[in-house]
Amino acid sequence: MHIDINGVIAQYGYIALVIGCIAEGETFTLLGGVAAHQGLLHFTGVVLAAMAGGIIGDQLLFYVGRRYGSRILDKMHKHQDKIVKANKMIRRRPELFVIGARFMYGFRLVGPIIIGSSHLKPLKFFILNVIGAAIWALLFVTIGYFAGEIVTPWLHKLDQHLKPLLWLVAAAIFAMLVRFFIRRWHHRRSE
Repeated sequence: MHIDINGVIAQYGYIALVIGCIAEGETFTLLGGVAAHQGLLHFTGVVLAAMAGGIIGDQLLFYVGRRYGSRILDKMHKHQDKIVKANKMIRRRPELFVIGARFMYGFRLVGPIIIGSSHLKPLKFFILNVIGAAIWALLFVTIGYFAGEIVTPWLHKLDQHLKPLLWLVAAAIFAMLVRFFIRRWHHRRSE
């Protein structure tokens, strides 16, 4: 059985980008830029998918922060000084912090939670989140696009060697999932 990786990327690439950018972001955005350089995806579509994922992820974390932020942040004992500084910055310059949080190392996930717990108005956060996500997506997709010129020749050479490895990894993950569910099922039956 032969799977056309390029066809899979072309068919599911935008959905994968949205999901990947909800969870992590930069890596998927850069890879999306590389895929756009290779002609597998459209540049504008990659930017919009990355932007959508970034917005959704940060909105979810913002609402987690509004609801549970103080409980979550109180448990982060090592980072209390950073949290206090972040709250001061949010009060003084919410625009800069909301737009810039996704570019600050260590604030990608906790930033929106801190913002949510600061009681910034949801509409204001949403507008700033959209602006920040647009800048972020355009920047990282562009970097990935131009990096594609460097990476693309290597990818074609590695493609032949990686396919068997990817199948092996996929089979191992599948086996671990099956094992996990069987153990869980046996555990429930024994209770």
